Amino acid sequence: MPPKARFTKEEIIGAGLDILRERDISAVTAREIGKALGSSARPIFTVFENMGEVLDGIEKKAREIYSAYVRQGLREEVAFRGVGQAYIRFAIEEPKLFRLLFMRKMSADIGVSKILPEIDENYPVILDSITKLYPGSEEDAVMLYRHLWIYSHGIATLCVSSMCRFAPEEIGEMLTEVFKSLIIVRLKGRST
Repeated sequence: MPPKARFTKEEIIGAGLDILRERDISAVTAREIGKALGSSARPIFTVFENMGEVLDGIEKKAREIYSAYVRQGLREEVAFRGVGQAYIRFAIEEPKLFRLLFMRKMSADIGVSKILPEIDENYPVILDSITKLYPGSEEDAVMLYRHLWIYSHGIATLCVSSMCRFAPEEIGEMLTEVFKSLIIVRLKGRST
């Protein structure tokens, strides 16, 4: 008969997430999780097969937290701008989670045209927020999303690395200005 689990998966993942938030993903070890739970590392392995499973659970929880930010952004009057602001707010409020999800090395063969669907499971609903706002083609929506993500990611990275600070109103204005500029360029390209 296997030993009774002393901690739930949620408790172990929660402790790992706390360690990640305080320090870094490299600090998330079985020993550190055990210490945070007031135990040895051993009880972790009555619930999980290995640390890979624990880390996967932590990443999944980080994605859930990020998705809550996306849902909040989608409720804004201009949903797509709200998502961009939420992405940046997530970076500011959860810098370690942002680094885990959006600032790690990816496979060399993933180009910019494939990165968003790969790293963000919210891609379809975010893309839909553009097609509802902007009466262009799906190709136009993908182009707008890609360019604005690159811009938003740049702002978020500046914030996470403590290079710059921006007021929320300033972020909204910058995203709106870039969005309008991209639409004008796209429309101008059709008229020539």
